[in-house]
Amino acid sequence: MYPRKHWQLPVMPIRRWKQRHPCGPLILKPSHLAKRKVAFRGPASHGDPVGFCRNRRAVMPGLVATARTIPNRLAQRSSGVVSRESFGLHPREVIMVISLRRLLGGAAIIAAAAASPVQAIAQAPGGTMVIVGTSSPRHLNPAVQSGAATAIPGTQLFASPLKYDGQWNPQPYLAKSWSIAENGLSVTLNLVDNAVFHDGTPVTSEDVAFSIETMRNNHPFTSMYAPVTAVETPDTHTAVIRLSRPHPAIMLALSGPLCPIIPKHVFGDGQNIRSHPANAAPIGSGPFRFVSWEPGGDIVLERFDDFFIEGRPYLDGIVIRRIRDSSAIVIAMKNGDADMYPFVGESREIRALEEAEDLVVTRTGYEAVGPIVWLAFNAGKEPLNDVRVRQAIAYAIDRDFIVNALQRGRSTIQRGPIIESSPFFDETIEAYDLDLEKSNALLDEAGHVPDGDGTRFRLTIDYAPFLPEQLKTPAEYMKSQLRKVGIGIELRASPDLATWANRVSTHEFDLTMDLLFNWGDPVIGVHRTYLSSNILKGVIWSNTQQYSNPKVDELLEAAGKEIDPARRKALYSEFQHEVARDLPVYWLNSLPFHSAFRKSMVNPPLGIWGPMQSMDDLAFQ
Repeated sequence: MYPRKHWQLPVMPIRRWKQRHPCGPLILKPSHLAKRKVAFRGPASHGDPVGFCRNRRAVMPGLVATARTIPNRLAQRSSGVVSRESFGLHPREVIMVISLRRLLGGAAIIAAAAASPVQAIAQAPGGTMVIVGTSSPRHLNPAVQSGAATAIPGTQLFASPLKYDGQWNPQPYLAKSWSIAENGLSVTLNLVDNAVFHDGTPVTSEDVAFSIETMRNNHPFTSMYAPVTAVETPDTHTAVIRLSRPHPAIMLALSGPLCPIIPKHVFGDGQNIRSHPANAAPIGSGPFRFVSWEPGGDIVLERFDDFFIEGRPYLDGIVIRRIRDSSAIVIAMKNGDADMYPFVGESREIRALEEAEDLVVTRTGYEAVGPIVWLAFNAGKEPLNDVRVRQAIAYAIDRDFIVNALQRGRSTIQRGPIIESSPFFDETIEAYDLDLEKSNALLDEAGHVPDGDGTRFRLTIDYAPFLPEQLKTPAEYMKSQLRKVGIGIELRASPDLATWANRVSTHEFDLTMDLLFNWGDPVIGVHRTYLSSNILKGVIWSNTQQYSNPKVDELLEAAGKEIDPARRKALYSEFQHEVARDLPVYWLNSLPFHSAFRKSMVNPPLGIWGPMQSMDDLAFQ
C-alpha cells in the first residue's frame, strides 16, 4: 500500500460522490498529461482533472479525479483497469491506468469529450437518444428480415458473435474468442459465459446454433449461410460452425446486422419464424431491451441492466421515431428534438444539416453498406421477359442527368451489380449510356410497334416510400423520358414500406425503383439478387426480379467458395459481364449516405456498419 502523500485528494466512497456531484464537461489539465502515464481516480471536488472508472466503467465526465505518476513497477503495465489494492483504494473505488499515448491519440490534444470520435474514458451515463428516419420496419427481427429499418433497432436488441471496427477487423462481442480451421471448413466460437437474454435466460451455444440454422433457412441472403452444414455445440459456451466449403465472408457474416443471436426457447416453439409474434416484441441479449412498438410508430427501447459487458450501455434508452416528412426531420435535428438522423441520402437535407453548428454530418460509417439504387425489371412478366426490352429501357435513361441534375452531384454513377468502390468491380462491362436511337431500334426488333399516339406498350413503376430524391424523383423523370421511345408509364406510390415490399416480393409489379446494399462482400449482398435459387416469393430483397441464368448460378457458386482474391476477381468479372447482358436490373447510382448527430455525442456509430451496430458505448457529454 502506498503512502497517503501520493494522493492529492482524499478517498471518497462511490456512494457519497454519486450523491454530491452532477455531470459536467470533461476536463483534462495539461499538467497531468505531462507524465508518461497517469492514473485517474476520484472524485472529491470540482475543478480538478477528471476521468474515473466506476466498477470498470469509464463514466461521468465532470466528476473530478486525482492524477499522479504511476510507480515504476506498475508503469510498464498496459492501459486498462488495475487492482484497487495496488494503490490503497477504498473497496468501492477502481483505478484506471491510461497511457499518455492513448490519451493524446498521437498528436491530438484532448480538450473535451468531443475532440475524438472514439472516447475510451469519462463517458456520461444516462439520457435517452432519439433516432429519426422516414421508414418503419415490417418487424424487428434481423434474423429473417434485411434492411436498415430493421437492423438499427435489431442490433440494439440482439447481440451478434462479433463486431467489426472501422478498419474491417473482427472484434469480440458475444464470442470472446474464435478460431478458424486451417482448411477453412470450420469456425469455433468461444462465447462469453455471462450473457443472458432479456428474460434472464442464459445465452448458450444452442442459441447460436439455432440462430445460424434459422438464418440459413429463412434469411433473404441465402448465400450468406449456404455453406453451413451444421453447428455443433460441444459444451454450453462453444459453438463449432461446420462448412461444406471455405467461405470467404463467414467472419463478416457473424457480425452486426447479419447474425443476431435469437433465443431458441422463444423462437423455437414451432411457429413460422417469419410471422412469429415475437418478431414484433423481441427478446434478445443486446444492450437495450424492448419496451413498445406499434407499426409506423415509435420503437422504444430501454437499458438492459444485465447486459454482458459490465457498465454498458451508457444510455438509459433509445427511441427510434418515424417522421414521414424528411423536411420535418431536418427541423427536428436543428431544434434539438432528435439526436441522430442516419442514412441521410437527400442532397438538400445533407446541405441543410451541414449548416447547423451543433451537428456533425459525415459519410464515415457506411463502408460495408455499398448502397446501390437501381430500376428493377420483373423478368418473369411480359414484355419485360424480353432482354431487348430491358436493354431498350436502359438506353433511354440518362443516368448522368439523374446524378448531376436531380441529385445535385451528391451521388455517383453506378454501372454494375458490384459497388464501384469494391476491388471486384469490373469497369469494362456495358454501361448502357443514353442512346435513344438504339433504344428505339431494340423495341422495333422486339416487335413493339407504336400505336396511333406513339405508344408501344404501358408499364407501371413502383417506388419505395423513402428517400424521394433517390427513388421517387428519378421515377418521375423516367415517366417523361421513356415516353420518348413510346413507353407509357404510370407511377404507383405505396403508403408505407410494408405495402411496397409486399407488391415487389410477390412479383406484383412491372418495374420498381429500389435500393439495395452490397453488405460488405458479394457473397452476402450481391448473390441474393441474381441466384435463381433465391427467387423466394414473399421475401423482399431476394431475387424479386425472377431472374434465372444457369451460367450466372455457376459463376456465383464458384466465387462464393473461392478464397484466392485474384481468382475471385476473375469469376466476379465474368459474372458482371453476363448479368450486364441480361440486365435484370438497370443500375443507376450509388447513394451518398450520411449520418447527422449532435456534437455532444461520444462514440457515435462510425464503424463499417454505421448505425447498424450496437450502440452500447454511445454516450452524451
